[in-house]
Amino acid sequence: MKEATHIIVHGLVQDVCFRAGAKEKADELSLFGWVKNRPEGTVEIHTEGEKLQLEEFIAWCRIGTPAANVTSLDIDEVMVKE
Repeated sequence: MKEATHIIVHGLVQDVCFRAGAKEKADELSLFGWVKNRPEGTVEIHTEGEKLQLEEFIAWCRIGTPAANVTSLDIDEVMVKE
C-alpha cells in the first residue's frame, strides 16, 4: 500500500548537494515526489511509495550527503497524490 510523507530537513542542507542526493536515493528506492530548497535554509520533501522504502529514505535524510549536517527532521504523514 502506498504511503506519503512530507519532510522538512533542518541544518546545513543547502549548497551541499542534499537535493541531488535525496533525488538519487529516492530513485534508487523507486519513490516518487519532489524536493526543494526553502528560503529559510531548510529542504522540503514530499515523497510517496511503499512503507519500507519510505523508512529507508527517512533514515538517509537523517544523515544526508557527506557535506550536510542534518540537525533535525519534521516528518508528517500526508495524503498520497499520485
